Amino acid sequence: MSSAIWTWWHICTLFVYAVCATFASVHALLRKRDPRAAFGWIGVCWLLPLAGAALYALFGINRVETRGRRLKGLSEVRRAKAAPSHDERLPLTQLQRLGGAISGMPLTIGNAVQPLRNGEEAYPAMLEAISAATKSIWLASYILDVQGWCHRFVDALVDAHKRDVEVRVLVDGFGEYYSLPRPVSLLRSYGLRAERFLPPRIFPPSLSLNLRNHRKLLVVDGELAFAGGMNIGNRHLIGYHGHPMQDLHFRLVGPVVGQLATTFGRDWFFATSEQLPAINTPPPAGSARCRVISDGPDEDIDKLLLLLISAIAAAHRRVCIMTPYFLPPRELATTLQAAVLRGVEVDVLLPAHSNLFFVDWASRHGLVELLEYGVRIWLSPPPFTHSKLFLVDELYSLVGSANLDPRSLRLNFEIGVEVFDEMLCTNLTRLFDHARTRAVQMSTAGLLSQSLPVRLRNSIFWLFSPYL
Repeated sequence: MSSAIWTWWHICTLFVYAVCATFASVHALLRKRDPRAAFGWIGVCWLLPLAGAALYALFGINRVETRGRRLKGLSEVRRAKAAPSHDERLPLTQLQRLGGAISGMPLTIGNAVQPLRNGEEAYPAMLEAISAATKSIWLASYILDVQGWCHRFVDALVDAHKRDVEVRVLVDGFGEYYSLPRPVSLLRSYGLRAERFLPPRIFPPSLSLNLRNHRKLLVVDGELAFAGGMNIGNRHLIGYHGHPMQDLHFRLVGPVVGQLATTFGRDWFFATSEQLPAINTPPPAGSARCRVISDGPDEDIDKLLLLLISAIAAAHRRVCIMTPYFLPPRELATTLQAAVLRGVEVDVLLPAHSNLFFVDWASRHGLVELLEYGVRIWLSPPPFTHSKLFLVDELYSLVGSANLDPRSLRLNFEIGVEVFDEMLCTNLTRLFDHARTRAVQMSTAGLLSQSLPVRLRNSIFWLFSPYL
């Protein structure tokens, strides 16, 4: 009899433990704003039977915040924010100095920057530059598709090699698997110098999905460059019959090409130990002031994040962000909230559905606190927008390869180009606003009205957002 009672006691205890730990974990998933805090409390709840849930109930629930919301609400905070002063302008001198301190690169004067929309504009311009090359072609891409329309890049590179142009092609070792046949092997079969950046291998072990080279660069003759967020792939052609992507790339001429060439040279040396010759600084070709910001899990870590935070903090009127994946680090989200409270208009344009559904789910969980503070978030309908834009006050543009997520800002090798040019930024802002006219604005009520299973799913994937 006593044995049976003891068994039932164990069963009841386990049941209470499971129920308490489950409820506490769900509460942490739905309420915590930092995935590390949520992860920690969930671990405490399950690793310390009963005591973990009790500790969470005592110390993990912010009852002051809950009561404050009921008594006051965030609408009052939004009403109290300062109205924007349209006479104020972005302190360009301060931001120019800041970019130099962060990157160690000088601000180059006399550049021309031309935006290219989708593969229909970017690829012909890139192929024309390759075909006209007389000295060197340095190409780096996360993905290099060698099938279909994009096989023209292989043909153009082979033709340049036959003209005795020095061709160097660097493809990310993981991104290479997006294309079959593998582009490096194919290019080598034609006698070209092609290399892989940190290729995965079993012996010696190197299977990390992180530390990828996400930069997209083409430098021709040391005088003309292309950079941005566009891989070389058929999906970047809007007329592609699969799942096309909208994207932006940029053609650059002027002294900034030297900094882009230097970035490629460092990546090439990292992958091959071959030192490429330094190029002469190209002559001025326009009126834009530009600087390259390289970022990566080496000595360059957090440069782009620090620059984004600083530029948002310097904004007076408006910040426009277009990105395919949006999982901002805590400090970046806080800076966006602070900007809104200062009276700055903040618009974030995201795809309604990206090619990574689990990133979409994780992103939705973290958007509520931004919406509550007045950040305007828009969802763009298909085709999937893979473009990356960061615009401030129609005066400052940051373009490049980085998404606003932990993988880009912490784990990948990325590149950004600061552009101080009012005409370019105004044109890019118009492009942004035109895309926004097709988008649907998100609301806090809409997110909070989602079913509990959907919210839990989003919360669970958000928990792993530092690794997505």
